[in-house]
Amino acid sequence: MPKIAFVSTYIPRRCGIATFTHDLATAVGDHEIVALHQPDGPGPYPIEVRHLIRSDNRADYADAARALNDCGVEAVSIQHEYGIWGGEAGSFVLDFVRRLRRPFVATLHTVLRNPSPLQKAVLAELVDTAAASVVMSNAAASLLTRTYGVGRIRMEIVPHGVPDLPLVAPGRAKLRLGLPPGPVILSFGLLGPGKGYESVIEALPAVVDEFPATRYVVLGATHPDLVRREGEAYRRRLEARATTLRVAEHVHFVDRFVGQSDLNTWLEAADIFVTPYPNLDQIVSGTLSYAMGAGKAIVSTPYEYAREMLDGGRGRLVAPGSPEALAEAFLELLRDDYLRAKLGLFAYRRSRSMLWPQVAERYRTIFARVTEATAPARPARPVGVLRG
Repeated sequence: MPKIAFVSTYIPRRCGIATFTHDLATAVGDHEIVALHQPDGPGPYPIEVRHLIRSDNRADYADAARALNDCGVEAVSIQHEYGIWGGEAGSFVLDFVRRLRRPFVATLHTVLRNPSPLQKAVLAELVDTAAASVVMSNAAASLLTRTYGVGRIRMEIVPHGVPDLPLVAPGRAKLRLGLPPGPVILSFGLLGPGKGYESVIEALPAVVDEFPATRYVVLGATHPDLVRREGEAYRRRLEARATTLRVAEHVHFVDRFVGQSDLNTWLEAADIFVTPYPNLDQIVSGTLSYAMGAGKAIVSTPYEYAREMLDGGRGRLVAPGSPEALAEAFLELLRDDYLRAKLGLFAYRRSRSMLWPQVAERYRTIFARVTEATAPARPARPVGVLRG
């Protein structure tokens, strides 16, 4: 197994890609981390972080690439999402790869259907330079081919990893969390506009009329970028909407970034998991993947990733921005314990190929292949000459 350097945001930064990189790197094996660092970001970093790139400092990108060229790393794993790299449209990633003399694999967390010219140019050069590119769904692979002209032979489809959780009934986890009896509908992730939580809150009155003990749990801290811009104004707006609809006591905000153990417990406690995202172009969702790994009955809007992952009766898809459709789906599942368990089981079975050990093995195979393909040829062994 070659030694790998992962270039990404990294824990303790509170973002999904930082958590993904930590979990993947841990599962892969021998590695070091180059952390994309914001000036006001959290610290300190764990010991495996050997280099920092200040995201707004262009010179750091070339410096980090030169350091990796000389430190014994054999391949590099780049996590790409426009917002985590510096420069317009994350263009500073190109300063890094243009100076890198090691093969790299680009994992694409965002593939836009309608990119700006600069976004398209940045991603096109990144994947053209990469030894291989990884996407997490068939939909992302098709989009990469149609919009960016990337041939299928140069990309890999590797699912988003999930922890290996037992398939359990929610009751005991609710007790551990101190939740009262009654149905729990769960969403989790960094809080911010564009995730459709308003629609779930607006669906609650109809659900509570039939199931008065229902509780909607919104698990996660507000996105740090949003906090910098407006503080907790968005969370306050959600709370005000719940109060106006007379369901405030049925909406429970857990305002913190939870670790893996706590997240597992909340997932186990949920009767229904919901991703009500209005953006139907979303190409991957770590939260949806985790809910599948926990065997939850899932209700979702039909964004690209949800349509692919929940195909074949693994969940319920509803129209975006429709509280009525959400309420109808919630009530269908709450009325039928067998149906809820069946959907959860189907999702759980689908997720078994997404466990971190299996995902890491796929990445190890890719890293080994690109490293061998770029290794200098070994000199031929000299043939001995018989002397007489």
